Amino acid sequence: MINSVVIVGGGTAGWMTASYLKAAFADRIQVTLVESARVSKIGVGEATFSTVRHFFDFLGLDEADWLPKAAGGYKLGIRFENWSKPGEHFYHPFERLRVVDGFSLADWWLELGDRRQPFDRDCFITTALCDNKRSPRMMDGSLFASGLDGTLGKSTLAEQRNQFPYAYHFDADAVAQYLAGYSTERGVRHIVDDVTAVEQDERGWISTVRTAEHGDLTGDLFIDCTGFRGMLINQAMGAKFESFADVLPNNRAVALRVPREDATEMDPYTSAIAMNAGWRWNIPLFRRNGTGYVYSDEYISPDEAEAELRAALGPAADGQDANHIRMRIGRNDRAWIGNCVAIGLSYAFVEPLESTGIFFIQNSIEQLVKHFPDSSWDPKLTSDYNTRMHRVVEGVKEFLVLHYKGAQREDTAYWKEAKDRKTPDALLERLAIASSHLLDEETIYPHYHGFEQYSWNAMSLGLGIIPETARPAVKHLDPANARREFAKVKAEGEAMVAALPSVYEYLASIND
Repeated sequence: MINSVVIVGGGTAGWMTASYLKAAFADRIQVTLVESARVSKIGVGEATFSTVRHFFDFLGLDEADWLPKAAGGYKLGIRFENWSKPGEHFYHPFERLRVVDGFSLADWWLELGDRRQPFDRDCFITTALCDNKRSPRMMDGSLFASGLDGTLGKSTLAEQRNQFPYAYHFDADAVAQYLAGYSTERGVRHIVDDVTAVEQDERGWISTVRTAEHGDLTGDLFIDCTGFRGMLINQAMGAKFESFADVLPNNRAVALRVPREDATEMDPYTSAIAMNAGWRWNIPLFRRNGTGYVYSDEYISPDEAEAELRAALGPAADGQDANHIRMRIGRNDRAWIGNCVAIGLSYAFVEPLESTGIFFIQNSIEQLVKHFPDSSWDPKLTSDYNTRMHRVVEGVKEFLVLHYKGAQREDTAYWKEAKDRKTPDALLERLAIASSHLLDEETIYPHYHGFEQYSWNAMSLGLGIIPETARPAVKHLDPANARREFAKVKAEGEAMVAALPSVYEYLASIND
């Protein structure tokens, strides 16, 4: 049996892993986490998928308890600004498209909609909630979307049946600290020390990690949560890193914590705002914003990027320290080698354009539990795990490249060359389909990667990849039902805007 796990590295990846293993296996597995006190923290805010709800429910944590401790907010979707033309925006929401007579509302919009306006205004309720800064919960805590609330229990990403309407923004450092308390209360051994060496046996597997003050730490399974350093998986186990720079050239970021002049003016969405050599994020936390500029240093220097970011933010950025970050964009050839598994940045990272960082961590942990080994170390478990990790990252990579290939901007060298960068062959086929008719479950990336067909179509249509006409079949159908559904979407949106509190108003009630 595998009785002991040693996690090297803390942060979000380390403490999410430790807490989940304890929730899954309780005292049947001994878990030790060692982290250095000298590792710097970014702390500018983190955005998530709506499926992160499964993680917190698996741990038995109530949102009203942990979210205020993490300066948290709600995320109904992502607002993309200036990706096509200055001043234009559209949303990628957590909302599946409704279906009328066998065709989605997006199909019907191509036939009936006003193409002078972004399609999301007609097809989603979430758009109205975002524009009006509404909370997804009423003041009594009830969810605006009936039938979706309630505790999921010990469910996983694979069991997601309904689209939950929101995700979270939170201070990732605060969440890590909260999960550290959860984990240590349940028996995780926490060691604050520097790892000075990694010892391997005759097979090349890890036998010991040596620390400066606590001696040797032994275990059966070792988990690398050391971030871009890859101390175990790359430096000790020899995993080869495969860069995505040929298709996703953004390799740096500069981040700031920014106070809001009016704290109550809080957005219930993440913003992704196009800039001269990349894009700028805005993540609203309860009393401040986390913001940053993701860019390619082929087109702009770090100093120039910081200056452009500060200029965009105006006086709110004055006196705020900037954190410059180098990003390793790509993945290792394997996430699991021998008795070492890499989770988080040590395995893979793509730029945070679709908030996939926490999702990658959650998926890695869930799949590790499902593929957890015994003393036979069945290689088929390892191989299957690696295949699943590979597919998830490759699917997200394709989806992100779509953002740049579809963007209509051509006002700087960065955006002009975005159209000419290398494109995965499979994505070229999908783009050709999307220019003819909407993508479906058979034509999006075929393996699980966290995004459904509505996400692919929301981005394609939002960016301007719009078929000239609807599917021919739609023209032969009576449009009456579709017209009624469009009217229903508008009416429901207006009703929810009137009934729901602002996102700040509701969060203030649970932060008291």
